[in-house]
Amino acid sequence: MRAMTIAEAGGPEVLTLAQIPRPVRVNAEILIRVVAAGVNPIDAKTRAGRGAFAGFPAFPAVLGNDVSGVVVEAPYEAHPLQPGTEVYGMGMVPRLGGAYAEYVSLPALSVTRKPAALSHVEAAGVPLAALTAWGMVVETAKAHEGQRMLIHAGAGGVGHFAVQFAAFFGAHVIATSSERNAGWLRKLGAAEVVDYTAAPFEDQVTGVDAVIDLIGNVADDTGTRSLRTMRPGGLLVNGPTGSWPTLMADAAAAGMRATGYRVSPDGATLAVISRLLDSGDVRVHVDRVFALEDAAEAHRAIEAGHTRGKIVLRVSEG
Repeated sequence: MRAMTIAEAGGPEVLTLAQIPRPVRVNAEILIRVVAAGVNPIDAKTRAGRGAFAGFPAFPAVLGNDVSGVVVEAPYEAHPLQPGTEVYGMGMVPRLGGAYAEYVSLPALSVTRKPAALSHVEAAGVPLAALTAWGMVVETAKAHEGQRMLIHAGAGGVGHFAVQFAAFFGAHVIATSSERNAGWLRKLGAAEVVDYTAAPFEDQVTGVDAVIDLIGNVADDTGTRSLRTMRPGGLLVNGPTGSWPTLMADAAAAGMRATGYRVSPDGATLAVISRLLDSGDVRVHVDRVFALEDAAEAHRAIEAGHTRGKIVLRVSEG
């Protein structure tokens, strides 16, 4: 099969189109013909030698957690996801082969039926970002009416889902973004949009119950400064790996609660999110679509930042 592979850590140029063996489905896995694959910041971090790179058992390796495609082989005859079923979900690279390929074999519990309202390209932009947002906003911060929630990078892949989930459950959402995304974020459910380029956000926001931190301290100490916006005892949930090594100590010193978050490939939760997507209560925004062989350009785009929503690779025809 065709796949974009890496043989070593490095810049986007290490992504190479190659012919590699098609994965063999085993046990309760589902073999999927990939139509589209989502591109996430963790892909670029891992390619560069950070993120999950240390977990690769051998090279060449294939990146890509998010997949949307069609079932080729089911685990057994009576399984609900039979060959021909349109599905989407996420794997855990590097423990499993990645989605930047024509086929991928994933645990059945990691996938679910693709939302009927979405194309494969749209669906491929959902799993990792939406599951991360759900885990941070709904499961950890427990979004609810009357809660004031600050969401950083609200226009990004995880951020635009986080804004929608928090608003759906009744929270008063305050999102940070540039001015160009302000109107769009209000349409997604943000009650307030703070232009971080106009003035320090901590001078514009106070009394926050929860912070969804999708930046950390890798840019202008955003994480540490977020502690100043919170009420005593508030909760900060940090997402990006390695973005704030002193998170727990800094939060404790400020009298706040804090936790990191790591996403799990949960098909059951993704099925709940699917219902929100099919009903129109939640939307996915795909900013740019690249062909599989242009994965290096997709990585350059995501590393440049300022992507609205998601970047997706088109692998094959649906």
